[in-house]
Amino acid sequence: MADIPKHEDKFEDVLVQVQHDLSQLKYNIEKINVDEKSATLDIKVLDNAISRTQSSIRRHAEDYLKSVNKQQLHQLHNTWLWLDMDTDLNSTAGQNESKKCELIFEYIRRHCTLYLFALQDQSVDAYTSTNMFPFTIVKGQIDPMAKDFICFKEKFSWCWSNVVEVLDDLTKLLREFAVPLAKVDGEYLIELLRESDYCWRKTLPKATLFSLLENKREVLELVSRPGQRYRGEGGRDVAATRIQTWWRRYLTRTSYLCYHRRKMAAELISLSYLFHYQKCQVKKTLQAKRFRQLINYRRRAERLAENWKHIRSSKRTIIHIPSLGFSQSWRLSTRKYDILQNIQITRLCDIRDENVEVIYICPMHLGEDILQYYDNFLRRNGADSSTNQDLPCNKRFLILTPEAVDHFPTRNMCLSTLLKYSPGTLKQIKRQIQGKQAYIVGGVGHEDDLEVADELRVPILGPEPAVSQLHGTKSGGRRIFSEAGLEIPPGKGDVYALNQLYETLAELIAQNIHIQRWLFKINVQRGGRDAAYCDVCHLRCYSWALQRYQYFGSDLWHSTWVQETVMMKYLEEIPEWLIYYTILAKSSRFQSWSEFLKIFLRQGGVVEAYPPSENVTYVTVDMLLEPNGEVTILSWGDQLHGCCHLDIVGSIIPKTSVHLETLHSICMRVAHACKQNYIIGYVSVGLATFVDHSTMKQKIWGIDLDIGFSDHLAMTQMLLMATGGTLNWRTGCFEVPVKEKCSEHEGAAKRLVDSRYAVVGIRLFHSNLSMLYHSIFLNICKWNCIEFNKKENQGTVFALYDSYDRCTIGMIAVSEDLQGALVTFAQNLSVIHQEILSSKKEEETNFEAVITNIEDMLEVIIQNKNQLKD
Repeated sequence: MADIPKHEDKFEDVLVQVQHDLSQLKYNIEKINVDEKSATLDIKVLDNAISRTQSSIRRHAEDYLKSVNKQQLHQLHNTWLWLDMDTDLNSTAGQNESKKCELIFEYIRRHCTLYLFALQDQSVDAYTSTNMFPFTIVKGQIDPMAKDFICFKEKFSWCWSNVVEVLDDLTKLLREFAVPLAKVDGEYLIELLRESDYCWRKTLPKATLFSLLENKREVLELVSRPGQRYRGEGGRDVAATRIQTWWRRYLTRTSYLCYHRRKMAAELISLSYLFHYQKCQVKKTLQAKRFRQLINYRRRAERLAENWKHIRSSKRTIIHIPSLGFSQSWRLSTRKYDILQNIQITRLCDIRDENVEVIYICPMHLGEDILQYYDNFLRRNGADSSTNQDLPCNKRFLILTPEAVDHFPTRNMCLSTLLKYSPGTLKQIKRQIQGKQAYIVGGVGHEDDLEVADELRVPILGPEPAVSQLHGTKSGGRRIFSEAGLEIPPGKGDVYALNQLYETLAELIAQNIHIQRWLFKINVQRGGRDAAYCDVCHLRCYSWALQRYQYFGSDLWHSTWVQETVMMKYLEEIPEWLIYYTILAKSSRFQSWSEFLKIFLRQGGVVEAYPPSENVTYVTVDMLLEPNGEVTILSWGDQLHGCCHLDIVGSIIPKTSVHLETLHSICMRVAHACKQNYIIGYVSVGLATFVDHSTMKQKIWGIDLDIGFSDHLAMTQMLLMATGGTLNWRTGCFEVPVKEKCSEHEGAAKRLVDSRYAVVGIRLFHSNLSMLYHSIFLNICKWNCIEFNKKENQGTVFALYDSYDRCTIGMIAVSEDLQGALVTFAQNLSVIHQEILSSKKEEETNFEAVITNIEDMLEVIIQNKNQLKD
């Protein structure tokens, strides 16, 4: 540095000359008309101007560089001027020509400034002072006469053009934010210019400009205040611009949202209409298909009625489909629906007629143990079997499971629907019935019954599904009984609303003051499993109502003005009375009154009186309303109950509670009413008989009507198959053939007929039965002598329903007299219960309740015998 010239005037002359050359270059470039769109920029003129400026700068710089280190200056010269120049020019070669001018001008200014900074770094060592150069800016204005500013300007006049631009940006920023006082660190400003690429970027970020201030914290606090920008220079215009921007944004956004909503609504409407149209088309197609199937059903039903006598006496194939076509909500809320449909597996016993072949459609896959059991049972009673795909000529029954059972394991579909979705099974059935007389015997009617029949092209022995669904309910049964002239319990059907339920109850209780218990039955149920009851003794006003009845007497009591005040009292108490005192049947699948009430009102139901007697006997009669108009009574028996009078678990065959002629008359009247309502096929009638204490005469109420093949009839078929017996309607006896040995002179034995009694259990449930396989269970029963003696035609027969759950079974006990059959049945249940009883597991069973009911019946029988002896 010793060679650095100390003549400031020469150094300043160089700077002045460089600034002059740069100004001249800028003037020459501006003369080029680049603003005209149609004009073309002459690159040669621009190159000449740049070359002249470079030469001038280089010439003046070389004069000064002679007195400094030649090697250092040579590196600076090559690095900043030539290499970078070539690189930047190459990188910008592809840009448009107008922009290239600006880039070149900025390039020259940048490198000239950097070059001067380098020279200043070498010359600044001559100044040993390290004082800072602060100055102040008041309200965004710099006082040019202030000493601190004059001192700063004199020290850094060599780069003043760049400093001025930075100060302009800074003062403008301070004015915009109305900063009253700012202190600028001058030396930091120069260092920032030296280290940054300001000459290339033209402007510095706001954060960088604020960093030049010594009182940066105070200024930033002021600037960060909400609305500070609008207090400074041009604040009103900025605020107006911002308001307009936000308002335009709001209007645009609102308009867009409105458009978007309308667009989405239009799309939704169009899609909805498209779906609605498609749904309507599908619905029309389905309706046309259902109507066509219904027409075909009626045509086949007419041909079946015409040829029924011939079909009944000739060889025929019966396709048994024990389908329960209840509503979807009912099916989905029912547990073990497949087992419930398979309880009628004993329909296989229809092959006891030598002219009948049976194809049984099973709603579940059966294990080999059950298949082997029924195969042996039917073989032992004189029938051949087949569970394979083909049905040979000497085989007379076939069990098929639709393949759709595997596809819909949790949907609780009715069996007809599963068969409809099983083309393989349908083809197999077609192959078996080809060239034969065949018809379908279903269960609870469903629309898919028609489709299956149409696919197989066979008639259905039963009413139309719509007729079955209309009259097969509890309310429909009451209508049929009323048309038949049969006495029914006081009550009302088709209750669908809560207020209707309350008003019906109040009216019925007021009109029938002596009825102590009222029953609630859901329309779609079969039997009494899903029912509830409530006793009127829990009504607080009931005793008061009795006093009113005694006061007015029976004649005036039925007057409207007398019962009106009582009904108002009942209406006030009935809601609370139902909540707290309604008792559900123990066999019900509902856990509370609220759950029961919800389904009761959804499906509709019946409110009816319980017979006003302590000794009530229920009778079941199964009839066949043949297509040609004839009526055949197939079975009858007194019902056997479980946990309560609503839980039907079986029956006692034959019946003993109603006179035969009276029962026959009732059945004929009901059959006539059914035929008038287009009901054909199998019908099950439930009756209640008791002694009316006011007249001491027997009364019979019609309480239940089930359309379709009943569980009781299916078990009766098994009973008749096992014993080879018949139910004699004329004598009312269950007759079985027995052999009696004759004397030596007469030779062969004579075949005689003897009467028997049977106790049939349809739904015997014990949770511990699931721990035993059926083979083990049957062996245990055999070891305990629980089996059927074919020679004597008495003993016990079991009905097995499934291979997996194994908790529900059927049992038939046959004996020579009623007391013996009851004792055998009760002893069998007791032995089985003791064998499978587990101390580690709490069991659920109805065995004990059935045993208790049978013991009560035995006591009554013994008492009656003693009275007869006396």
